[in-house]
Amino acid sequence: MSLNLPEEKKIAVELPDGSLKTYPSGITGLEIAEEISTSLAKKSIACSLNGDLTDLSTKLTEDCSLIIHTTEDTEIALELIRHDCAHILARAVQEIWPNVKVTIGPVIQDGFFYDFDKEEPFSENDIEKIEKLMRSIIVKKDLVKSEIWDRNRALEFYKERNEYYKVELIHDIPTNRDIKMYWHGDWQDLCRGPHLANTGQVPADAFKLTRVAGAYWKGDSKNKMLQRIYGVAFRSKAELRQHFFRLEEAEKRDHRKLGREMDLFHLQEEATGSIFWHPNGWKLYSTLQEYMSRKLENNGYLEVKTPQMVDRRLWEKSGHWDKFRENMFIVEVDEQEKAPRINALKPMNCPCHVQIYNQGIKSYRDLPLRMAEFGACHRNEPSGALHGLMRVRAFLQDDAHIFCTEQQIESETKKFIDLLSVIYKELGFAEFKIKFSDRPLNRAGSDHVWDRAEQALKSATKTAGYNYLINKGEGAFYGPKLEFVLTDALGRDWQCGTLQVDFVLPERLGSSYITDMGEKHTPVMLHRAILGSFERFIGILLENTTGRLPLWLAPTQIVVASITTNMDKYLAEVIRSFKNVGLRCKVDNRNEKINYKVREHSLSKIPIIAVVGEKEIQDRSVNLRRLGRKDSQTISLDTATRELSMEAMPPDLKEKKDNVNAVIATT
Repeated sequence: MSLNLPEEKKIAVELPDGSLKTYPSGITGLEIAEEISTSLAKKSIACSLNGDLTDLSTKLTEDCSLIIHTTEDTEIALELIRHDCAHILARAVQEIWPNVKVTIGPVIQDGFFYDFDKEEPFSENDIEKIEKLMRSIIVKKDLVKSEIWDRNRALEFYKERNEYYKVELIHDIPTNRDIKMYWHGDWQDLCRGPHLANTGQVPADAFKLTRVAGAYWKGDSKNKMLQRIYGVAFRSKAELRQHFFRLEEAEKRDHRKLGREMDLFHLQEEATGSIFWHPNGWKLYSTLQEYMSRKLENNGYLEVKTPQMVDRRLWEKSGHWDKFRENMFIVEVDEQEKAPRINALKPMNCPCHVQIYNQGIKSYRDLPLRMAEFGACHRNEPSGALHGLMRVRAFLQDDAHIFCTEQQIESETKKFIDLLSVIYKELGFAEFKIKFSDRPLNRAGSDHVWDRAEQALKSATKTAGYNYLINKGEGAFYGPKLEFVLTDALGRDWQCGTLQVDFVLPERLGSSYITDMGEKHTPVMLHRAILGSFERFIGILLENTTGRLPLWLAPTQIVVASITTNMDKYLAEVIRSFKNVGLRCKVDNRNEKINYKVREHSLSKIPIIAVVGEKEIQDRSVNLRRLGRKDSQTISLDTATRELSMEAMPPDLKEKKDNVNAVIATT
C-alpha cells in the first residue's frame, strides 16, 4: 500500500479495522499502541508489519499495514514467550558460569531448549539455581533491544569474546541476510527475533526447566557433544499446570501401556517397525476393518486387492521411484537366466489401482469409479522415528481412489467429507479440522496443472460447506490435498484422513475414458483415506478412550464371572445365550474372590462383567457391572441378552436395523 502523501517524513499506517492514520516516519509499533490507548500499550508484546511479525521497537519508515499483538494472540504469544525464555536461560547460565559457551536456543513444541558447551554436566541443583536466577531476571523487566550489524563487526565482536560457535553461525548465514544482534538487559545474543519488549513480559510462574540431554553441535556426531537444557513455557501458571496434567494423562493413556494391559499386541527387535497382533488385538483390528468395509460398500466403493511387490518399472513410470525411492524396501529377484529384476514392496497403492482401471475401455458413464483397498504397505521409516503403533514400517491403509471427470470433483469431495464425518462421529470423534496443503517444492506436473488442481479442491471444499486452514507447501508431490485433523480427549491433534486431487498420475500411466462426444480424455484421480494407517488409528483410539472402547469394538465384550466354583451348568447357559446373539464373551470360574476377578478384568478394560451367584441361578438372572461405574444392575438373562446384543451392534448395522424397523412400522 502506498498513498504517496505530500508531507515530508510522514507515513500512512493501515490498522486492523481498515482505518488509515498518518504518523511521523520512524515511529515504532509501541508508540502507535500508546497513541491508541494506554491499556493496549501495556498489553502489547509485538506487532506485524505488512504481515511480518516484528519487535514493538521496530521503526516504521514507509506506508504499511500494522497489527499490534497482545497475549490474547495465543500462538504468537507462546512463540515469543518461549523464545525469550531460551535467551533468559542462556543469560542465567552465563551469569552463573561465565566461561560456558552458548550456541543455539530455538522454540519447540510446548517450550524451548538451549545448547551449552560446558565441561562439567549440569546437576539437578544447577537446574534449580538456573531457574531461580531466570525468575529474578524476569522480575527486573530489563529492556530488550536489537541492532543490525555489519557482518565483519559481528565476527570481531564474537571472536573477542571467544564465542566460536556464534562465529561459525555467522559464517553459515547467507551474505544477503542481515546480522541481527539482541540484548536482554546487558546480555547479548545473535538472533533473527522477534522478541518481547522486556524480560518482565515472560510470566515468571509459567515456565519450568524439565531435563538435560546430550546433543551434538549441529546434530553431527563428528562434532562436540553439548549439553541441552529443555524447558516448557506458557502464558499463565494455570496453563503450565494444565500442561503437566496432560502429560500425566498421556502417560496413563499411552497405547503401548494399554496394549500390554489389554493383551492386544507387542513389538520386538526381530521385526522392527512391525506389529505382532495378539488374538484380542486382532479381533479389534478385524472388527474395525469389517465396519469400514461395510461403510465403503454402502457408499459405492468397489473393493480390490493388489500385489505387495511391484517391479521398479511401474514406480519409475509413476514418478514414485524418483520422489520416494529412499522410503522403499527394495527386493532383488533372481530370474535364473535373465538379469535380476529390481522390485519394491509397495509404499502406497495408487499406481496399482491405476493398473486395474486401465484394464478395458472406460466410458464417461463408468465415472465416478470408486476403487478401495485395505492395502498392506511398507515404508522404510528411520528407526529413531518409530513409535509403537503411531509410527511403523508395515501398516494397513484404508486406501481408495476415485476416478472421475473434472466436473465431478466437487460432488465427490462433498460425498467423501460427508462419509468421513459420519465415520469419525461413530468412532467417537465428533469434530475435526481441515487443512489445505498446497504445492510443495519437490513436485511433479506443471504450474498450470497445479493451478487447476488447487482451484478445483478449494472450490469443492467451500461448496461442500467446510472451511479450511492453509498448510503451505505440504501437498503431495503429484497434487494438493486436504488433511483431516482429529482432536482427542486431551486436546491433541491427529492428522488421519486425506483427500488429494491428482491430474498427473493418470496421465503418466496412460489412463483415459471416452466422453459423450467420443473423445478420449484423462480422468482426474482423487486419492483418499479416512482412518489412514489402521495401526496408527487404533493407537489414537486407545489413547482417546483410555482403552475403554465402545462395546461393539471391544475384543471381549463380556466376562461371565462366578462367585463360587459350583456353577458350571448355569455359567454354560449364560455363555451360550450371549454367544447365540453374537456377543464376544468369556467365562471366569476360577477359585478366586469375586472382587479380585472384577478388579483384574477392569484393568484389562473389559466393558461388562456379568456376575453370577446363587441368587442369580435361582432367578435366572445376571448382575451386570460396567467398566468405570460403581453401581451394578441385576436383570433377567433374557433381558440382558436382548439389550446387550443391541448395545453391542456396530453403529452402521444398528442404523440399518432401525431403518428396516421404521419401514415395517409404516406398512
